[in-house]
Amino acid sequence: MRESLAGEYDSLSELLNKIENEEIHVAVLGRVSVGKSSLLNALAGTDAFSTSPLHGETRTVERTVWQSYDAGGVFLIDTPGLDEAKGEAREALAHDAAARADLILFVVDSDLTSSELAALQQLHASGSLVLLVLNKADRYSAGERDALLASLKQHVSGMVTSENIIAVSADPALQTVISIDANGIETEVERKPAPNIDPLVDRLWDIIEQEGKSLAALNASLFASRVSDSVSRRIMQTRRALAERMIRYYSIAKGLGVAVNPVPVADLAAAAAIDSALVYHLSRIYDLPMSRRESGKLVAVIFTQLALLMGAIWTVHLASSLLKITSAGLSTLITASGQGAIAYYSTYLVGQITERYLEQGKSWGEGGPKQVTEEILAGMDKNSIIATAREDILSRLQSQSSAKG
Repeated sequence: MRESLAGEYDSLSELLNKIENEEIHVAVLGRVSVGKSSLLNALAGTDAFSTSPLHGETRTVERTVWQSYDAGGVFLIDTPGLDEAKGEAREALAHDAAARADLILFVVDSDLTSSELAALQQLHASGSLVLLVLNKADRYSAGERDALLASLKQHVSGMVTSENIIAVSADPALQTVISIDANGIETEVERKPAPNIDPLVDRLWDIIEQEGKSLAALNASLFASRVSDSVSRRIMQTRRALAERMIRYYSIAKGLGVAVNPVPVADLAAAAAIDSALVYHLSRIYDLPMSRRESGKLVAVIFTQLALLMGAIWTVHLASSLLKITSAGLSTLITASGQGAIAYYSTYLVGQITERYLEQGKSWGEGGPKQVTEEILAGMDKNSIIATAREDILSRLQSQSSAKG
């Protein structure tokens, strides 16, 4: 169990270190080639993050310290692109890094695509504070830039405030400058303009100085809650896997036990004992232990509901038990396997219904045991389960018969 939760434990350890060191993390998120790494380099004032004209240059989560802030520091975090071809694993890394960050710079270089809008909606739903950054703004005329910003504001209305939508040029395109000397001779020179990111820097520091500590605390709380939910899901998945194996084990045991036992009354008594044992052990898997007596009472409640909803099944079960007395040879095996399959199915139902009861904290919910039983029955393929059980039991019975012969 602990090994399967290693990732969550590591995440919590990192979170505690971040809180202890009073760090604030600013992460970039966006499609490939929108200039995320270039933007961080412009903010850092160094080439701390690798850039390339090729898609997917950033393959891992990278970070560097930006500036000191109170006792801790502000860290810039680069992430892989969101829509890189065959980059699903790296995209997952990007979303994970964003979930841990206190501030997110969502970088675009044009109007929003449907995938970008979906990512922003996901970030908003998670409670993240997002700054929408229109990079490469120098490539547009003033009119085009204004139109783009207006469109972006409309798309993200209710998710990103107007003051948090900012146009920058992190890595401006080369400009050709023509100079004329005293003799009238023209000379063309390419010049690299300085990055234009001042509006973003100003807005970042406004937020950090006013809300930095509260943002970090809020994000830590949200992230811890997400990790807790993840741990709970992992534990539930593990419990369900163990429960499924336990239910199958008892279903086979009951099916075979009923099939080989020639005494009808003993069949039914043994069946009840097996079902009670199954409930008893399932309660321990879900860490809601029940006594043998409580387990027996729960089985009685479940049998009552099943009898009301599936009276025909139990009639066939008893009739098959009586038929075994007068059957012989292979026909006995066939009859026994049929009854065993129904017994298997009944225990499988008991296990599934008990699981739902335990998952709900030993509660039937508002609809009571009848509603739970109806829902479980509606979600099962009875014929398929019985057919599989019958084949399995018949095979085992024939093997036992051959061994005795």
